[in-house]
Amino acid sequence: MSEPGLIVVIGGGHAGVQLCAGLVVAGHGARVHLVCEEPELPYQRPPLSKTFLKNPGEGLQLHRAEAWFGEAGITVHRADPAVAIDRAKRTIELKSGARLPYQHLVLATGTRARRLPHLPEGLCNVVVLRSAADAERLRDRLGSVSRLTVVGGGFIGLEVAATARALGKAVEVLEAAPRLLLRSVSPELAEHVLQVHRASGIEVRLGVAVGGFEAEGDRLRALAVDGVRHEIDTLLLGIGAVPEHGLATQAGLDCDNGIVVDAFMRSSDPAILAIGDCCSFPEPTSGRRLRLESVQNANDQAKTAVATLSGQLAAHQALPWFWSEQGSLRLQMAGLMPAKGVRHLRLGASPASFSLLHYVGDRLVSVESVNAPVDHMAARKLLESQRSPAAHLACDPATPLKSWL
Repeated sequence: MSEPGLIVVIGGGHAGVQLCAGLVVAGHGARVHLVCEEPELPYQRPPLSKTFLKNPGEGLQLHRAEAWFGEAGITVHRADPAVAIDRAKRTIELKSGARLPYQHLVLATGTRARRLPHLPEGLCNVVVLRSAADAERLRDRLGSVSRLTVVGGGFIGLEVAATARALGKAVEVLEAAPRLLLRSVSPELAEHVLQVHRASGIEVRLGVAVGGFEAEGDRLRALAVDGVRHEIDTLLLGIGAVPEHGLATQAGLDCDNGIVVDAFMRSSDPAILAIGDCCSFPEPTSGRRLRLESVQNANDQAKTAVATLSGQLAAHQALPWFWSEQGSLRLQMAGLMPAKGVRHLRLGASPASFSLLHYVGDRLVSVESVNAPVDHMAARKLLESQRSPAAHLACDPATPLKSWL
């Protein structure tokens, strides 16, 4: 019997590193090559919009120390991204020209920041936030500017806005949609978030059109907001992200709002898996395809991929859950919010604490919690029990769902 071949993982984000950790536990560490685009060892990304920006002396929070990778037998290729996949020969080519053979390839390539059409590239006072280099650049700018303009009222934009406001900066958020967090949370939660940010001194403008960029040299001087000239000190683009599936597309893999995978994280080529923000997967309860951008989804899909690579197929069944910290707000969401349903408000221990319970019929499908971590944990436990028949039997079926929270 031939020796097992290499498992090559492309992407040093949460999904890629969690996969490496799982493969080490499964006894495959010496087979793993981790290919990273960035020069840094893999690091935690959520702090980049919060603690990292606040403190000039704050370093990156590494997932694992460098010694861990060596002791685990994992070969890490830093600052040497993959540039091509040869599926026929089962090799990948790195930017350095090196070629790696693989028995299994896992794409954990994440996303890239969405850009505004017609906005020139390379402007020194226009920033995004996806990587450590982006965060360092933004932190340097926040140390010397007085005003930050954020285009986009999603999680990243609002997290950075809250951080900048805590640093004493004048902050304005420009959102094209009629409310904040349009694709992520309920209208009721979005309204609460809006009022909290406005009360903190952040100017939020909804339903605005941004365009008409005025650049001078390498600097953006102004943009048009609803047709009116608006001067810019520093501009953060927080208008979402697009899946990084260029390698997959070039290799002929099926892609549709991400790399298409099955319930076992296998792409249209069974030798190639995809996990995390870059992949589109079948959501187990509805069967519809989703692409989720969250740390927990990345971690859960990595576990599914470890089982697949170990020959122990187990369909992805994890409950989606998310969080966002925005100044005084700790938002935690469990489950997927239904398009239609009934919402119940559960008040918390303080005026700043509550949960919104979302029902379809008499079935609880999603819970949004604000500064209520106990509610969030209870909601996750209950929603997870509904996905597992064995676990559900442990709950008293006569007990109304509402009473569990």
